[in-house]
Amino acid sequence: MILLTIIIFIAILGLLVFVHELGHFIMAKRAGMRVEEFGFGFPPRFFGIKRGETIYSINWIPLGGFVKITGEDGAESQDSKSFANKSAWQRFFVLVAGVSMNVVLAWILIAIGLGLGLPTVIHEGESLPASARVKNPSITIIDLAADSPASSVGIKAGDSIIKVGGEIIASIEQLQELTRQNVGRQTVYEIRRGDSTFEKNLVPRENPPEGQGPLGIGLAMVARVSYPWYQLLPRGFVSAFSLVGVTISAFAEVIGSWLQGASVAVAVSGPVGIAVLTRDVAELGFIYILQFTALLSINLAVINAVPFPALDGGRVLFLAIETIRRKKLPAKAEQAANTIGFGLLLLLMVLVTIKDVSRYSENFKNLFQRIF
Repeated sequence: MILLTIIIFIAILGLLVFVHELGHFIMAKRAGMRVEEFGFGFPPRFFGIKRGETIYSINWIPLGGFVKITGEDGAESQDSKSFANKSAWQRFFVLVAGVSMNVVLAWILIAIGLGLGLPTVIHEGESLPASARVKNPSITIIDLAADSPASSVGIKAGDSIIKVGGEIIASIEQLQELTRQNVGRQTVYEIRRGDSTFEKNLVPRENPPEGQGPLGIGLAMVARVSYPWYQLLPRGFVSAFSLVGVTISAFAEVIGSWLQGASVAVAVSGPVGIAVLTRDVAELGFIYILQFTALLSINLAVINAVPFPALDGGRVLFLAIETIRRKKLPAKAEQAANTIGFGLLLLLMVLVTIKDVSRYSENFKNLFQRIF
């Protein structure tokens, strides 16, 4: 499972970054810019083939890709194909192409998922479209409190509860009632995770913390919902842009709370946290991996659109300032801002990674024990 998780993690991260850079590459070519290299993976280079003025390379570190455009660093050049010498609109479309491609990727993945059947929360009394096909409804854990009876025995979000004390569960109300009847007593809960089922002995709490139930879980009826082929693209489009809106709102809420000095309860994850989440998602099955990849693609798009130096949004901001001033910004000033911004992003990544390692220390301890 460890090797499979690593492969899936690298594949997801590689796909997201590669598609992002592919967007920059396509628009740069269409704008008549000189693309010096378009690489899959990161250097050192394994091999490269030159076609026209561009080297197409395969590199040893398989975590995405990169595109090298002449003059993209803002340096002065007499080359008419230089990024710096193209019009503001041409540069704008090249800069936003990466973000756009990540949204398009999410759109396509969601459309595929809607064809196969995406896990969807079914609210009581909700009427789905007549064309919707609903399969495998189950009582699913969608939220899990830390240090709760459920989390302490290894139950995870995404697991489904199919039996309690040998009794088949047909509704959330039935599950809640059986749990209440067994408060303070060890009870066998049968769990389904992906294609496997297993049993866990749980003791529902008599006096749970405020806001938590006896087991410390949040429940919902989740089913695989699919649609006819001709509805996949339009429904995928609506779902993708709905995700964009939800993600922007979540980021705005976090930033707003931070600016007001309030504590931010949202857990921010870096590569380590995403790798752990990848393992959990992989256990649930392919369709969850598809959904997870779409969500990460939207998150990458939104983050890159933030007007911060070194990000695509920051470069668009510099372009907007240049357009308003009707004069190019000094190349050294823009380069310095991007360098500082990149350094701050690296620092943030290090801090988040340290936090992730601390948060998942038990996972790493178990991993090292299994390896050595």
